[in-house]
Amino acid sequence: MTFLLDQRDHGRSPHTTHFDYPSLAEDLYHFLDSNWIHKTILIGHSMGGKTGLQFCAEHSDMVSKFVCIDIGPKEYYSGHQDVFDALNAIKINKVNSRDQVQEILMSHLLDLGTVLFLMKNLSRKKEGGFEWKMNLPLLYRDYDNILAAIDFDQQCEVETLFIRGANSRYILDEDIPAIQASLPNSTILTIPDAGHWVHVDKPNELFEQIISFIRR
Repeated sequence: MTFLLDQRDHGRSPHTTHFDYPSLAEDLYHFLDSNWIHKTILIGHSMGGKTGLQFCAEHSDMVSKFVCIDIGPKEYYSGHQDVFDALNAIKINKVNSRDQVQEILMSHLLDLGTVLFLMKNLSRKKEGGFEWKMNLPLLYRDYDNILAAIDFDQQCEVETLFIRGANSRYILDEDIPAIQASLPNSTILTIPDAGHWVHVDKPNELFEQIISFIRR
């Protein structure tokens, strides 16, 4: 059985007042515990990967294997200000169509792939008009928490596969010793011709590597 979870303040999950990785890991723990899942395989990309790392740091006994896609435990530095600027430029209560939102985003970002990804967060309200699925004000306020490092008080023995895109800079060669110091049973695999959105650039190759790792 597979579960695909919307993290807090994203998708269909409730909006909250605080956003950091300990909170996200706690949400994951409560989901697993309430569904009587006491051993699981985790898969997470980017922020989801960091949530998985935080969960492994706190509840390694509940994880049999972990696939962490194009993110490491280190602290990252701001690289999304242009995205926030584009989103905040939209007066969400005043737009009349999805095309209007897309046009505003394109005028700021110029990258159709990024814009189409952001458009997935746009939802039409039952009473008319539009809203964002994500809690944009909170994510903007707590952005430093999203960039923060995951601290391991001790080595985590969970068997972990890090998958990175060859064209991405989220996991650098110089990051690997620190990763393997915290997660000694980890391996790093690189998928050619893929960037940070590995699942978009090379979905078949990513799927094959994940299945191979789970089955071995």
